[in-house]
Amino acid sequence: MKNAIKSGKTDASDIADNAFPGRYWHALDGGRTQCDLCPRACKLHDGQRGLCFVRAAHDGQIVLTTYGRSSGFCIDPIEKKPLNHFLPGTPVFSFGTAGCNLTCKFCQNWDISKAREFDVLADAASPEAIANAAHDLGCKSVAYTYNDPVIFLEYAVDVAKACKERGIKSVAVTAGYISPEPRKEFFAHMDAANVDLKGFTDEFYQNLCSGHLADVLDTLVYIKNETDVWLETTTLLIPGQNDSDDELNKMTTWVVENLGPDVPMHFSAFHPDWKMLDIPKTKLETLTRARAIALENGVRYAYTGNVHDFDGESTYCHGCGQILIGRDWYELSTWNIDHDGNCNKCGEKCAGVFESSPGSWGSKRQPVRMAEYGISK
Repeated sequence: MKNAIKSGKTDASDIADNAFPGRYWHALDGGRTQCDLCPRACKLHDGQRGLCFVRAAHDGQIVLTTYGRSSGFCIDPIEKKPLNHFLPGTPVFSFGTAGCNLTCKFCQNWDISKAREFDVLADAASPEAIANAAHDLGCKSVAYTYNDPVIFLEYAVDVAKACKERGIKSVAVTAGYISPEPRKEFFAHMDAANVDLKGFTDEFYQNLCSGHLADVLDTLVYIKNETDVWLETTTLLIPGQNDSDDELNKMTTWVVENLGPDVPMHFSAFHPDWKMLDIPKTKLETLTRARAIALENGVRYAYTGNVHDFDGESTYCHGCGQILIGRDWYELSTWNIDHDGNCNKCGEKCAGVFESSPGSWGSKRQPVRMAEYGISK
């Protein structure tokens, strides 16, 4: 069987054994069930999985097969998500599951997001265990990342609820490919989000991601205008695919006009991976050019990523030009923001969610064994 699990169980038995009731679906004529979580609207017979692989039809409903199962837990710097204006310098407790509802040929986490065997789900934890671990380890937030959290919505929402009870904030790292109704529930429980704006043509999304740009733009506008979620975007610049001056001009102009000038934009470097091994890695000059275009078009906070570039990674006051937060990779240096998030030179407000002083986590990456925090499925 194509999707057999390595343990020897059939795919159908794995679905049955790990079936957590999903939301957002409806029955169709002919015995099929439609998943309404994302614009893909997979129509499934019992025992079939959607394209994301983790949502399946079982007993006439859609179920989530990865609830409580993770590809691993780790403490990261919040800047790695990347979020530069949300609790800078603090540690974030990060985890993901498996699968994805897009098929990006350039995926940089393909071993997790494209997984079709659940051996990658080597760790497990209840929502309460995750919240307790994050709290005990001194993390300010929990990030749903590595693969897209919208596909494990039920698990992510339950974790977010448990985290809120412990004073821990929730961060979504997502491509934003989600339908309007589940989108309301998902982002109602998030405090911050970094949304991948992968390109700015529908051709790019269709040919390289099997998706549509309009659905992502709708999500971005919804987050900015209908929620209190702190929002930043990331674009992985791929040579010859989405890095032209024309596309970058259109993208950054759209962001300013529809999301406002205060939404930080990150331009990160591609390296050959997954199904695009023949494309060269992105040059620093390309990232610098993208950042310059964004700033020229009115984006107040534009960043280069995946490279050592102090100027491109640091935050500057849009009022007087003073450096507010100095960054080298994930290490913070300069800090010229007062306790209200204002420039300490001219008093201009720096958009974001800040504490009176920066965190000191630095660039450390610390794997976490959840067995120490009470595993519960």
